[in-house]
Amino acid sequence: MSNRLRTLVMVALVGALLCMGSVPQAQAQGKSVTFFSTQFNIVEETAKIKTILADFPDGTVNFVPSEEGPMIDLLKAEGKAGKGANDVVGALHGTFPSLVEGDLLLNQADLLAEISKDEEIDPTLVELGKLGTKDFQYYIPWMQATYVMAANKDALQYLPQGADINSLTWAQVAAWAKTMKDKTGKAQLAFPVKGLFHRFLEGYALPAFTGGTVTTFRSKEAADMYKFFRDELWPNVNPESINYDSMGAQLLSGEVMVTWDHVARLKPAFDKSPDKFVAFPSPAGPAGLGYMPVVAGLGIPATAPNPDGAKALVKFMLSPKTQAAVMSQLGFYPVVKNVDTKDLPAGVAALYQAVQAQSSAKNAIASLLPIGLGTRGGDINQIYRNAFTRIVNDKQDIDTVLKEEGDNLQKLMTDTSAACWAPDPPSKGACQVK
Repeated sequence: MSNRLRTLVMVALVGALLCMGSVPQAQAQGKSVTFFSTQFNIVEETAKIKTILADFPDGTVNFVPSEEGPMIDLLKAEGKAGKGANDVVGALHGTFPSLVEGDLLLNQADLLAEISKDEEIDPTLVELGKLGTKDFQYYIPWMQATYVMAANKDALQYLPQGADINSLTWAQVAAWAKTMKDKTGKAQLAFPVKGLFHRFLEGYALPAFTGGTVTTFRSKEAADMYKFFRDELWPNVNPESINYDSMGAQLLSGEVMVTWDHVARLKPAFDKSPDKFVAFPSPAGPAGLGYMPVVAGLGIPATAPNPDGAKALVKFMLSPKTQAAVMSQLGFYPVVKNVDTKDLPAGVAALYQAVQAQSSAKNAIASLLPIGLGTRGGDINQIYRNAFTRIVNDKQDIDTVLKEEGDNLQKLMTDTSAACWAPDPPSKGACQVK
């Protein structure tokens, strides 16, 4: 079923339930809170978050996983109808501007102040939840994650002489990959090209080489980056990368020795064999260490039928005990300061150490997820993928590809009126591709 058709079905179903009055009646009893989330929508993750939510003391939680586009469409439909079936929205930072446009969220400033009496929440993330306003808290930070490198410890013997695993450069990684291939007879470095590789391009590669992501898309520095990937790195990358989705399984099976992926997708390997693997920060390029903090927040729709239950659930999700459970079981990290990390599983602790080293690096360049694209969020991912495929795999002319795909990127920014996001400087109006 297509996302569009799925959305229409969901909207029709919610409309029918609202007309019958069954959803409001159930919510009014205060015994059920509907948690609509773009996070943990993979079957295994859904099962784990439901187990955590079973400990919610103020009723039962109906966890409803969704993709971003259908979520936005459904919440807009509920806002237009003036009635809703969803009490809490869990989504990435970049999803919320589309909900703000429709005035679909309640101000959680008072709830935040109440939570902050007991829990110290990262102030930088709190500020992100205001989406540029002074007093309106559109979402309260929920959890955070990122992407890091990981390797089988057997690969460390092939590191370039003098290289520090915690402060590598991309040139050193290219040399490492070549040595591994020469010594083992197989390309041991791999990437999840079928998976979240677009995040690698948007938040790691481009910022590391250019210092930006949208504004520098067709810069000389971007051209140099693609030339480096095409000529120096990719010849020693496992060609099966085009079929890899989640790299944890590839590490665990021994299919590859070195990789990059989301911490939650690397977690299964570190959980099963924590002594076998090492996690470390993404390498730096000429501009610095590009990395992408993934921030998720909790919002309350203006049409929430059970707002009191929603507030109670937000409090529950921000409690140190719940934050610790999410970190241990799902690999997303706390946003509050009082979480006990002393007894973390060894694999989770190893990944957490790499995450902290990455974000605290002096040359770190934080790159937010794309913001303000609404239901066209997938379009930007495809543009970055197209540029990489055309240049690195198909060996097309770099300047021609960057001109054409840069034009596509500019049209997307103009069509959506999306302003620039970090690390690009703020813009008035649509972000400009230079």
